[in-house]
Amino acid sequence: MARWDPGTQDRLFKAALELYSELGYDSVTVTQIAERAGITRRSYFRYFPDKREVLFVGSERLPVALRQAVLDATDTSTPLATALQAFADVGSQLTARLDHAADRRAVIRTSAELQERERTKHAAVTAAIRDALRERGTEPQRAHLTAQIAALIFQNAFDQWLDGDRQSDFVTCLDAATASFRDAAGGEGQAQG
Repeated sequence: MARWDPGTQDRLFKAALELYSELGYDSVTVTQIAERAGITRRSYFRYFPDKREVLFVGSERLPVALRQAVLDATDTSTPLATALQAFADVGSQLTARLDHAADRRAVIRTSAELQERERTKHAAVTAAIRDALRERGTEPQRAHLTAQIAALIFQNAFDQWLDGDRQSDFVTCLDAATASFRDAAGGEGQAQG
């Protein structure tokens, strides 16, 4: 097998997800994941530093894509509208490629370690949105709060999309989550953005 086989990361992800689902995250070793994926333990570490990171492959691209989507957004009526447009654009692309998202989420929910890593990923997404809004001229405190709200709405929409067995279009779920936020905010979210 080639040292840097392009399909190896996918095989490792699938192997880890299967094993975590079957045996539980804490019971699985890097050796087991590597063997199921058809590589050596040593080769595993060429791709991932530990058994946790295999579930987060590619997650570093999400903040970059969202930052660019905010900078490219055409809906500039409010900072929140700008951020939500970015989430709609990127979220639609993201959800079109997620075959194992519900299984991944189920595994993450079983481990405090994985939940912490998921929070780190969400913090990077929020920071990317905040920084892009600031680049667009939004006042720092408003950019920070808007990014937090937008990330919360996105997570709610993503969960709705998964809970609905991915039958709905992601943007429909994002619109529903946005409407729920605005309702909870007493309409203020719509007026203030």
